Amino acid sequence: MNQPSEGELKLLKPLWRAPRLSAREVHDASAPETGWSYSTTRTTLDRMLAKGIVRAKSVHGMKTYSAAHSKVGVMAGLIRSLSRDVLGLEGPLPVAAFASSKHLSAKELEALEALLEKLDRESSGEAG
Repeated sequence: MNQPSEGELKLLKPLWRAPRLSAREVHDASAPETGWSYSTTRTTLDRMLAKGIVRAKSVHGMKTYSAAHSKVGVMAGLIRSLSRDVLGLEGPLPVAAFASSKHLSAKELEALEALLEKLDRESSGEAG
């Protein structure tokens, strides 16, 4: 899975809250955070589509977007990359470090912890 950039993550947030949105809806939901013009949002969505970060589907003649990966899956990849590639840790960062996140529910934190443990077992060659 391609890891989204900081800007792409800002566009993913509304897509994780709604199953499918038009480019205008993504823009309107993310503009307060990004400060981007509508054309920049459209260009970024097109790049995300090419990278496989979002999916597109025509609904009643309008192109709509959805996240190609779950919020927990993307977060796990980012956390794993940070802990391994940036911090040089053997295992993932403890999920407790993210307990105060306003973007992750208790259920999502549990799923994140399970996914990180699974990824850690797989990378160390253990059976899951």
